Amino acid sequence: MGQNRVKQREHGMEMLGKGLVGVALAVAAMAAAALELSGPLVQGALIQGRVAPGTSVVFNDRPLRVSGEGIFVFGLGRDAPAEAVLQVTHADGRRERRRLAVRQRDYEIQRIDGLPPRKVTPPAAQLERIRAEARLAREARRRDDPRTDFLAGFQWPVEGPVTGVYGSQRILNGEARRPHYGVDIAAPVGTRVRAPASGVVSLVHEDMFFSGGTLIIDHGHGVSSTFLHLERILVAQGERVRQGEAIAEVGATGRVTGAHLDWRMNHLTERLDPVLVAGPMPQPAPDNR
Repeated sequence: MGQNRVKQREHGMEMLGKGLVGVALAVAAMAAAALELSGPLVQGALIQGRVAPGTSVVFNDRPLRVSGEGIFVFGLGRDAPAEAVLQVTHADGRRERRRLAVRQRDYEIQRIDGLPPRKVTPPAAQLERIRAEARLAREARRRDDPRTDFLAGFQWPVEGPVTGVYGSQRILNGEARRPHYGVDIAAPVGTRVRAPASGVVSLVHEDMFFSGGTLIIDHGHGVSSTFLHLERILVAQGERVRQGEAIAEVGATGRVTGAHLDWRMNHLTERLDPVLVAGPMPQPAPDNR
């Protein structure tokens, strides 16, 4: 009789142990399922995430905005290291730490000659102007609104030949300068520039030293688009714009050698590659005549 009781107790403990293991596995599965990421883990990418409502998310020690529906985004800059860390605290107090392997890229070297010397090495009298304009752009890109306009996706603001790519090391008039953080699209002066996604105009400047006519649109959660070298800006600061709406005209203002649009994207301070966000430039339909 005593042996039976011992066996029953052992069997009960075994079943309890299996049950606890099962619960632990179920909890782990729930935690994994509660964190979803969308987008390529590569330098220059914009990553969208989803967690259960009430969850907080920290990316590389920076707290991220999480919408009421559990949506968040983060950017991987041009020189993002090979590993990033995402920390999630669930509504029930569970914590999850996920290490993300970030694919590194090789960037092109682009040589541009024929620029006015003062646009490559600005005169001292222009330095305060340049710093003030840079502060305006940084402030506009620092905006972190709860809107989620970015969720609808992005389209190209202008279609045409791509003459400059994201991340390339620039050699200007034979001198090494900062990398290029946007995509250059050749188009005639006056070509309409259309909003790649809906948003709110956060900066309008008719003539910056380097970028000429400059426009920034905020798409929510720190995601923004910047348009440089514009001939004319068709919207006002604070205005709400819709995807596909005409917002400006291509120009040849600022530091340029010809008419084109320089389209840049940011997540707060991180510079993103528009091609990774919007996809490849659409190809013109074949002429079947």
